[in-house]
Amino acid sequence: MLAYPSRAVATLWAPTSPPDATALASLLGAPRATLLRILQEPLATTEIARRIGVTPSAVSQHLRVLYATGLVTRARQGRQVLYRRSSLGDQLAHRVPVA
Repeated sequence: MLAYPSRAVATLWAPTSPPDATALASLLGAPRATLLRILQEPLATTEIARRIGVTPSAVSQHLRVLYATGLVTRARQGRQVLYRRSSLGDQLAHRVPVA
């Protein structure tokens, strides 16, 4: 009979460490991470720009990338296009604490 201890069993039920608050910003960049965090409700580009203090064109460029990667969705409401986090964006945004 050959016996050996199994590996990593000691940490199986140990509590996980809290997520790093800077991880999302490191992955996406600070402006896109901020956008992803505030898009829990549908917002227009101009409203997002007002909230974070940047130009609507800068917001539009970041939203284009987030939309292309499937992290946000968009829907037209009258003359505005409203952006909101997708389910994938929700999963990514909820892994880090909201500041």
